Amino acid sequence: MTKRVTETDVASTDANKENEDWVACMALIRDAGDEAAFARLFSHFAPRVKGFLMRSGADAALAEEVAQDVMATLWRKSHLFDPARASVATWIFTIARNRRIDVLRRARRPEPEDLPWGPEPEPDQADTMALQQESEQLGRALATLPEKQRVLIEKAYFSDLSHSEIAEQTGLPLGTIKSRIRLALDRLRHAMK
Repeated sequence: MTKRVTETDVASTDANKENEDWVACMALIRDAGDEAAFARLFSHFAPRVKGFLMRSGADAALAEEVAQDVMATLWRKSHLFDPARASVATWIFTIARNRRIDVLRRARRPEPEDLPWGPEPEPDQADTMALQQESEQLGRALATLPEKQRVLIEKAYFSDLSHSEIAEQTGLPLGTIKSRIRLALDRLRHAMK
């Protein structure tokens, strides 16, 4: 019995072969810092990432800047790529999507108001004492958090990292990061009452 080969089968085989080539390039970058492998990935994916960003509403200059950043991230974070979890294209476009979200968030942040000139008035002593007590209470509450939650809180609020930046640093899934931070904030709220 002969199996009939369809166009879908051929396209699927071509896509699998292409992904195997990209996975090999990622391994060369990760293991040997292979610039030629990076150049192949860059020449293929950078224009596609830029197009994706422009279709998502970014202007050409911003799309170019973010695409460059995505490809630089690929170079620096190649050790985080796991071919069992995603194809190279999926991994790269996920980074691009997260960078686009980060850029949009930064753009929506309000600008600081004009700073007043001259020395600031001395704070009220009662306010200073209350703030110091709250800071000490927060420090104690942070110390009681499980280490996995405390580390993520510190990265998010003291290092001012986005959830996607924390995911890149730690290798943890975004959902895990969000749920640990949410649990930690609930614990801190109860401890600060």
